[in-house]
Amino acid sequence: MRIVLYHPEIPPNTGNIARLCAATKTPLHLIEPLGFTIDDKHLKRAGLDYWPHVNVTVHSDWQDFARHEYGRIVLTSARTGTRYCDFSFRQDDCIVMGPETTGLPATMTDQYPDVINLPIKGQVRSLNLSTATGIMLYEGLRQTDGF
Repeated sequence: MRIVLYHPEIPPNTGNIARLCAATKTPLHLIEPLGFTIDDKHLKRAGLDYWPHVNVTVHSDWQDFARHEYGRIVLTSARTGTRYCDFSFRQDDCIVMGPETTGLPATMTDQYPDVINLPIKGQVRSLNLSTATGIMLYEGLRQTDGF
């Protein structure tokens, strides 16, 4: 499994996700442009002292990431796609999370067939990015016996 943050905007979310990746030994990929610098104090604070334990790669754009063919691309959406718990994860999945304010662009969700979502009730637009990432990753790890 890999976590891919496409154009992440909020440093504490990325820091929390980095800590999640350190705790699960999951590679983290950041797709530029980023809404912060890698040395951002809020990013470092949220990741605490776990950054040395994170296998993080920064890619200049989506094409730079996609050309590596790390595994199956699994996109996430707040409203469309297969419920995450009904989706069959594989060990080589790259779970792609979109920017906090906009989500992934339709051009991406039209290009890749595997789109998953977290059901949300009520008037809430979306879950926090780091919360959603943790739910998706742990379900993927549970299904693939990644623990």
